[in-house]
Amino acid sequence: MKNLVARFIKDESGATAIEYGLIAAGISLAIIAIVTSLGSTVSGKFQSIDTNLQAAGK
Repeated sequence: MKNLVARFIKDESGATAIEYGLIAAGISLAIIAIVTSLGSTVSGKFQSIDTNLQAAGK
């Protein structure tokens, strides 16, 4: 029983999986933030283009 507990304490495979999960979550949050920011910028550009095209057509 003592040997089993010692092996469990020394086992780091679960910790590695958690670390990879945290890294993946951090990267996902960064991607979401960038896409959200770029989406607002691109949307503004398209609205500006639309306004200019409508003004030119009148």
